[in-house]
Amino acid sequence: MTSLFTLLPAAVTAIDVDGKDAIFKHIAGVFAQVYGLDREIVLASILEREQLGSTGFGRRVAIPHARIEGLKRPVAAVVRLNTPVEFQSADGLPVDLVFGLLSPYGAGATHLHALAAISRMMRNERMHDALMDAPGPEALYALLSNVIERDAA
Repeated sequence: MTSLFTLLPAAVTAIDVDGKDAIFKHIAGVFAQVYGLDREIVLASILEREQLGSTGFGRRVAIPHARIEGLKRPVAAVVRLNTPVEFQSADGLPVDLVFGLLSPYGAGATHLHALAAISRMMRNERMHDALMDAPGPEALYALLSNVIERDAA
């Protein structure tokens, strides 16, 4: 069995930003650089989805996501924010961990399964704490890749 989404090491970053728009621009740039996607299309797709309602998951996590043309399978990017940012999350807490998820345009169930996998990971108390305490992008990627590989087995 394969994992529900691809996460490459270069798609895990840590940054300083001053708001949601800067987060979305950064994530679009990561998707463009790491996965060869068009930055402007990614940004427009994420912003269009965000207009439907905040993707602030709660527990200091956001999961901005969208479906775009040209993908074969879901891909992810993870950003640790050095300073928490207000995200209009359901629980009112600012966000300092952002999972970006892009799926193929026609991948309804696949997209929902990938979102559900990220959601389950963030509801797992031990995993949530480990990700929040990870000292940097390399440690974040190691934790995430272990879970992704384990869940795919």
